[in-house]
Amino acid sequence: MKKRWTLFFTVLLTVGIPFAAVAASHEDDHGSMNHEKMEGMDHGGMAMKGDMIMLGDDTEEGVKAMAHLKDVKEAMAKMGMKETHHFMVMFMDAETGKAIESGTVAVKVKGPSGGEGEAIKLMGMQGHFGADIALGEKGEYTFKLGTKLADGKKRQFEFEFTFK
Repeated sequence: MKKRWTLFFTVLLTVGIPFAAVAASHEDDHGSMNHEKMEGMDHGGMAMKGDMIMLGDDTEEGVKAMAHLKDVKEAMAKMGMKETHHFMVMFMDAETGKAIESGTVAVKVKGPSGGEGEAIKLMGMQGHFGADIALGEKGEYTFKLGTKLADGKKRQFEFEFTFK
């Protein structure tokens, strides 16, 4: 059990600290730009600093979801694990821009072969929900999110990514 907790905190630090640094540097890149009012911009697949990939955003019933992938293959392989990426999503009230940090979130990943995996529960962590996933082959992936956030409403969001 102790080994699992050690592994959990190692992965959390491996992913959480770089995510915070990327988020901070990403904010610096945009100066005083109002991120809550960027509806017309296309961010799908935009590469961010380091190994962070912005998948874009999707708005459903007043909630905006912004999803990212972080390449963690090397760190996970060192621990003998098959996961290659950390999938993370942040939610905010589309009108006010206020972060939504509580609720239940799960993702189903549909791979290039067309098969859709089982739902993976995302854990709330440092302002986002996330889980480590394995993207085993090159090609087009679809991430289907099911949520029940703090307001109790069920919403679905969808993101796509081409793994090259």
